Amino acid sequence: MTTTARETVLRRVQDALARSDRPEVTVPRAYRTGRALPDGERLALFTDRLVDYKAQVRTCTAGATATVIAEVLRAHGARTIGVPPGLDPAWLAGHDGEIRTDSPDLPAPRLDALDGVVTASAVSCAETGTIFLDGAAADQGRRALTLVPDLHVCVVDLSSVRTGVPEAVARLVPEHPTTLISGPSATSDIELERVEGVHGPRTLEVVIRTDV
Repeated sequence: MTTTARETVLRRVQDALARSDRPEVTVPRAYRTGRALPDGERLALFTDRLVDYKAQVRTCTAGATATVIAEVLRAHGARTIGVPPGLDPAWLAGHDGEIRTDSPDLPAPRLDALDGVVTASAVSCAETGTIFLDGAAADQGRRALTLVPDLHVCVVDLSSVRTGVPEAVARLVPEHPTTLISGPSATSDIELERVEGVHGPRTLEVVIRTDV
């Protein structure tokens, strides 16, 4: 039976801990929790952080979701759009291009043929401008779907935006694969020049529905 490197390392750590005569350390978890802001302040803070990360932000009511998404896709010339299998089809009612539903057996390289992807979101943090995607949720899809296409249109309900990190994390399911998004993908080259789109979408469009 073969043993992976990970199993070898973990076994050695467990053996070392078993031989240690030091008491087990209890890590304090007294995080500040329960912070809340009124809707208007939370929206303003979240938008400010997103824009600072160079994301593009639009707000709308739930009834205008399809109209705003169609406007975003047209603005970027996005015709072939990928969606997770559980996305509300009404959100793309105004899109007159091709819609392709993702599936686990679709190779990641084929996702590169998409002009963009539209997903929902699980929860967001206003203080850090971070959007959390739940990979187990049918309307958010697998991680590859939101990393390979160059445009990601993410729908966020204001009711799911929490003030701080502890409040946001408390709404996640620890066992589910989670992707954290803070603006479009960006890094710096050796001369510290900002380069976008290296590790994910070059463009992040966030549609915040203010009445949901």
